[in-house]
Amino acid sequence: MKRPLAVINLVGLTPELLRHAPRLSSLAASRRVTPLVPVYPAVTCSVQSSMLTGQPVRGHGVVGNGWFDRGLREVHFWKQSNHLVQHAKVWETAKRTNPEFTCANLFWWFNMATAADLSVTPRPIYKANGRKLPDIYTQPLSLRDRLQRELGTFPLFRFWGPAADVSSSQWIADAARIVADEHHPTLLLVYLPHLDYPLQRLGPDHADVPSEVRAIDAVASDLINHLDSLGYDTGIVSEYGIEPTTGVITPNRALREQGYLQVRAEDGHDMLDVFASRAFAVVDHQIAHVYINSSADLNVVASILSDLPGVDQVLDHSAQRDLQIDHPRTGDLVLVPKPGYWFAYDFWLDDGRAPDYARTVDIHRKPGYDPRELFMDPELRFPRLHVARRLLARRLGFRNLLDVIPLDNQLVRGTHGRSHLPTGKGPLLIAPEETPVDDLIDHGGIPATAIYDLILRATSS
Repeated sequence: MKRPLAVINLVGLTPELLRHAPRLSSLAASRRVTPLVPVYPAVTCSVQSSMLTGQPVRGHGVVGNGWFDRGLREVHFWKQSNHLVQHAKVWETAKRTNPEFTCANLFWWFNMATAADLSVTPRPIYKANGRKLPDIYTQPLSLRDRLQRELGTFPLFRFWGPAADVSSSQWIADAARIVADEHHPTLLLVYLPHLDYPLQRLGPDHADVPSEVRAIDAVASDLINHLDSLGYDTGIVSEYGIEPTTGVITPNRALREQGYLQVRAEDGHDMLDVFASRAFAVVDHQIAHVYINSSADLNVVASILSDLPGVDQVLDHSAQRDLQIDHPRTGDLVLVPKPGYWFAYDFWLDDGRAPDYARTVDIHRKPGYDPRELFMDPELRFPRLHVARRLLARRLGFRNLLDVIPLDNQLVRGTHGRSHLPTGKGPLLIAPEETPVDDLIDHGGIPATAIYDLILRATSS
């Protein structure tokens, strides 16, 4: 009988950064360390879905962390239903041959309405007065109270936002210990996001990055040691490497200036009008999905966007097939940036008319991923006092905005999404002990889709 398996997702870890992680480096010395080749786009939801289904983007339909629903005419980011992943997951496949197989998923995405036996995922409580309270969703529901009774309330505001730090990863690791101790699942999936924060804030070459790597090294290594005492084998993966930024691209502003994107004035703010717009972009790190109402506009829109500084490729449906990202959710055009460039969702031409959500942490309303949410606006003279006043008003029942996020794109120092990075700067796999991987290597690395096969290989009887 094979040992149970834990797969720990250490986001942003690369071979170059591994040297700053003394305890993980020691583990890696006795294991096979292999570059991981992510799918495009190399963003959280797409890569994780490929790892857990063995499929490229066209096979599972997760074209990014968000996309435009053409039927509802709405942009959706960071949704949680596992039914959005349109292919069998690894635990579903494993259960067909081994009914005793169990899976616990801690914080890998699309973790609600899942067939995994146990799940833990962030799920804030949204109050009518605008308050957002930290909380989690679990399966079974009783696990929610069990974990937060012992570990305290999940530190949601340390998981994302200006205050994000290693404490959220520590909480997840502690929860994984409890789940492993009490349930001993065949497959334990653990997501530790800490490196995502400093690498995007500071860039991968900043002098403070080694200390941040050591911080997550301690968290992950303590968890691995605990799991080893329970008889687990452990594999380490990362989703992507983060590269230094060299510039930002704002395709929506270009489309607005050419008359293809329309805005609606609402209470003094510009709001994206997807109903009236002939074309607009849903951006996500280093991919932009461009949705076009009429095929007659396709060539002109492609020409407008291809001329933007920093754009490397404009992919039509034919080119999307070559990258295996062709799917009904994919944009009519897909923009790929040059190294170091990333896409911002900004569609306003005057910061004074930016939508009210632009200066808040609001991952669901923005028509694109916004890394500026990792920063406190440097123009706030007394940011702590500003936040304290807003929070006090909310506790008293008043509605207001926690408007602390800057609009300056130049603050962002690290980005990701392109699938091919220089040697040593991309994601990696530290393979589970005694699990062969040589036959899975393709073009010098392990494809993200092969993690599915590796899990089945490591857990099959």
